[in-house]
Amino acid sequence: MTQINLSNGHTASSATAGTERCLPTVTPGETFWQNEKHELHDHRSTDQLPEHSDIVIIGAGYAGVGTAYHLVKDYDAKSVTILEARGACSGATGRNGGHCRPDLYGHIPTYMDRAGPQAGAEIAQFEIANLRALKKIIREEKIDCDFTLTRSTDVWCNEESAKKAKAVYDRMVAEKFDYMNDVIFYTGDQSEGISGVKGAKACASFTAGTMWPYKFIMHLVQLIVTAGVNLQTNTPVTSVEPGPQDQGGFTVTTSRGKMHAGKVVYANNAYVSGILPQYKKNIVPCKGICCRITLPESRASPLLTNSYINRTEDNTLSYLIPRSDGSIIVGGAAAVFRNSEEQWYDNVDDSVLIDVAKDYYNDYMQRTYHGWEGAKVDKIWSGVMGYSYDSNPHIGIVPGKPDQYILAGFNGHGMPVIWLSSKGMAKMIAEDVPFEQTGLPRLFQTTQFRIDRALNGKEEDGDILGTGKAAATKP
Repeated sequence: MTQINLSNGHTASSATAGTERCLPTVTPGETFWQNEKHELHDHRSTDQLPEHSDIVIIGAGYAGVGTAYHLVKDYDAKSVTILEARGACSGATGRNGGHCRPDLYGHIPTYMDRAGPQAGAEIAQFEIANLRALKKIIREEKIDCDFTLTRSTDVWCNEESAKKAKAVYDRMVAEKFDYMNDVIFYTGDQSEGISGVKGAKACASFTAGTMWPYKFIMHLVQLIVTAGVNLQTNTPVTSVEPGPQDQGGFTVTTSRGKMHAGKVVYANNAYVSGILPQYKKNIVPCKGICCRITLPESRASPLLTNSYINRTEDNTLSYLIPRSDGSIIVGGAAAVFRNSEEQWYDNVDDSVLIDVAKDYYNDYMQRTYHGWEGAKVDKIWSGVMGYSYDSNPHIGIVPGKPDQYILAGFNGHGMPVIWLSSKGMAKMIAEDVPFEQTGLPRLFQTTQFRIDRALNGKEEDGDILGTGKAAATKP
């Protein structure tokens, strides 16, 4: 077999090269969130891989760590191993914008059109419940992660887009969903004064959360490692094959050797198709940008208490959260780099920025808000997200593969759904129950129909980034 040298530092035969190419780069670019690495960032619980684990989880981000936490806390699981290609929480979870913002009306009409009003409402209600569950677990476990409950403000600066947004809002109100009582919508001259955004034509607000995602996940890592979960960082998985006939289960091959697993959970999001090629067109790695903006130390930051989704007059979308230190975390701007596909689409290199968009946020706060003259980008980074063909995550038993589970494809929207999704995943694994008994939204279930629809469809017909490849992205 031909030997191939790869960007992640490993050497593979041609038989596994496709897998290796879908692994994270060894050295990601620096982020604000990870200026100080947690002591367990590169932790290995044992010097060697365990020979066997009842449950092997691939990926030590939000989905993988969340699943392990629920297995340990809810089911007292004793034999769990997490295999991570690089450091714990080094992927999209540790590189995103820290925005825990439920989607109450944005994509919900699309889901309603596909599967009926109740299917759409399930997702909105699930995301609201997820935010409440996050607040509860952070309080119970005393997690220091700067979690806040706030109002999230949607802003439209384009007149036509504002009218369309109001029509969507009116449609959702007409459905009489109780959760819409939390949404307030404004139009006209009052929009700029209420939102604080220059040139706003409409705005809406509802309850959301913000947090320091890396601190949240690494606190959970500390808890599960203390409880006995075997964490093996810097251990990329290159294949999962049926185990020996006399043992059953699976043989998991990594860069550091092999181990046996009773069950396998694929929680590696953007990279899942490297091991499960049937998801190649279902979950596509897409890069985005995010940054931290500060004012000079001599200047006090104007007070911003809300988080934001801002859409400029040319419909470039950015998401934003304020921090207690006066800095701003902001990202998105996909419209700026949409046509440079090689820089972001099906691209797993988070060690480099998206060149065509790296300067977009240099004067963003000055352009958008009053009182931010002199603001500058303090740190900017990229992140790799897993975008699904139909915009819904894939959760459940991999079709045709008993005892193999997937929890991936979060479309840059994982913060509002992963916590309770991982709880449902743990229930499926520990209680051996079907997806339908987990309480997860029906549209999240991975199915052969969804897989085939993506494999047989055209990329431009999918919902990657919202409409084909046309909507906003965020790490």
